Amino acid sequence: MFEQIERVPGDAILGLIEAFKKDPNPQKVDLGVGVYRDAHGNTPVMRAVKEAEERLLNNETTKSYIGSHGDPRYGQAVLELVLGTASPVLAANRASATQSPGGTGALRLAADFIKSQLPGKSIWVSDPTWPNHLGIFHAAGVELKKYPYVDADNRLDFDGMLGALQQIPEGDVVLLHACCHNPSGFDLSREQWQRVLEVVRERRLLPLVDFAYQGFGDGLDADAYGPRLLAENLDEVMITSSCSKNFGVYRERTGCMIMIARDGEQMENVRSQMAIVARENYSNPPAHGGAVVAEILNDEALANMWREELTEMRDRINGLRQDFVEALKPYGLDERFAFIAEQRGMFSYTGLNPAQVDRLRDEFGIYMVRSGRANVAGLAQENLPYVAKAIATVVG
Repeated sequence: MFEQIERVPGDAILGLIEAFKKDPNPQKVDLGVGVYRDAHGNTPVMRAVKEAEERLLNNETTKSYIGSHGDPRYGQAVLELVLGTASPVLAANRASATQSPGGTGALRLAADFIKSQLPGKSIWVSDPTWPNHLGIFHAAGVELKKYPYVDADNRLDFDGMLGALQQIPEGDVVLLHACCHNPSGFDLSREQWQRVLEVVRERRLLPLVDFAYQGFGDGLDADAYGPRLLAENLDEVMITSSCSKNFGVYRERTGCMIMIARDGEQMENVRSQMAIVARENYSNPPAHGGAVVAEILNDEALANMWREELTEMRDRINGLRQDFVEALKPYGLDERFAFIAEQRGMFSYTGLNPAQVDRLRDEFGIYMVRSGRANVAGLAQENLPYVAKAIATVVG
């Protein structure tokens, strides 16, 4: 029966990884894969994570299941990280946490919940958005639509976004990026978040906030401004959280589905349905990454160590953005690419077209996604002049 099955193209980013590995160019630069890299091009294990893992190795007593909602210590720690320790939402018992296999797993929980509990509702995503958003909601059978986010001049199109949100049918779901928008790097200001809140409340929309990069933009609390604003001013909010980036535990698949309801009783109803969704997806989430995160966030010394390391990572990325624009100055391109210093997070929508991206790869061994999205963390002081010169060549 497999004779009728057709081969499909592989994932574009995974293909870039393989092509980069095979490239013999000694000056090659990987700006494609979406992981944090240090100045040496490595994705390090954070010191706090190493110490937490050592403690777990010495003290772990079982490998039993942890339940469909996951480890309660992890869930509570993530709720406080995302919503704040003094959150009125937590005080009112309006929030529930379900541990998931990464942020992607949390998004699939959200998609299946929407399909089963909100039949007929569509989900609206930004244009552009993380490509896997499209695949996840399509696979779950949820109708997907788009609202504008980046204009033809490669700038945040907030007026277009707001105008589109004002036309979304009542009760539909709108997916918002909390910070470090992937792939564009353009984030909403506090004033813009306030206007989004007003439209969402007026149109009676259900926000689903993808919070994959907390701490990578302007800080742990600053990056949570949007999700907290919505949670404290709306009856119902969905938030998907990921620890892959800010704890560097990519391969441990550590995420969380946060559901916020009008009151404690409604939250328990929603929580019961989320347990079924999780059970039907993967039964129980993987335990190790959540245990590491809970160990860190529940220990003052480890938590302080982790915050210091996260600050170092964030400062490195933001510094590279400034330095990259400066490196383009000799070619008269600093003003053209000034937006890169204004963007936040690992990614930048550079505005380069597919033909220019292909030239960077073929002529210079510089790899990025053909949409022009670049992982800024793949830059280093040593390769900045080389990358800047290459970009000047292909856009000249």
